[in-house]
Amino acid sequence: MTKFIPKGNSMTKKLLALSIALAFTSTTAILHAEDSINAGKEKSEACISCHGENGNSVISTFPKLAEQHSSYLIKQLHAFKSGARKNPMMSAIASGLSDEDITDIANYYAEQKISSNELPILDQDDEDEDKKSNSKDDIQTIIAQGADLYRNGDLTREVSACIACHGPFGEGNKPAGFPALKSQHADYLIQTLTDFKSGARTNNPENMMYMIAKKMTDEEIKALSYRISMMK
Repeated sequence: MTKFIPKGNSMTKKLLALSIALAFTSTTAILHAEDSINAGKEKSEACISCHGENGNSVISTFPKLAEQHSSYLIKQLHAFKSGARKNPMMSAIASGLSDEDITDIANYYAEQKISSNELPILDQDDEDEDKKSNSKDDIQTIIAQGADLYRNGDLTREVSACIACHGPFGEGNKPAGFPALKSQHADYLIQTLTDFKSGARTNNPENMMYMIAKKMTDEEIKALSYRISMMK
């Protein structure tokens, strides 16, 4: 049944016009986002050799980009481009990207599903000298240590709990600019935390990660990285 709208009801007409305008704007925004994602897929072809299909790298020292917040990826690519974040390879690549290219690539990777990781296998250097085993019990003990550090931190040494910024499941906090960490490669996380600890990487707000990582032991960095790599 067609709803009758009195000719004299100007308020109703205005609300109807506003509803149509909002619907049109929403549709336009969705189409624009889809165009950006499709463009990003094409522009990301040069990234596949290191970061894998759909942003899921198979080399553990290269980060997965899938499901990362677009705002965080945009920030990092601009940091590589400006030199605020040091990496010769990434700086060279980012220098050839326009602002639109960076946005499109970031939007594409943000929409991809991150892959899960296999249970880490300990290297002999990580194992007890008396046991020299690669048992699942050993790695689960280390992951449990990392889980405790992730949830609770260590107040006695002023090591902040990761959950406060990166969420209970490693999903990050997009509005605050904190990246998603879940299912990231443990090797990449270990290297990243080590770089924060040494001061090799500093492009984070108020150097927050340096202040946290410098108080962590190498064993804690490994345990935390193993735990995060298992988050889904």
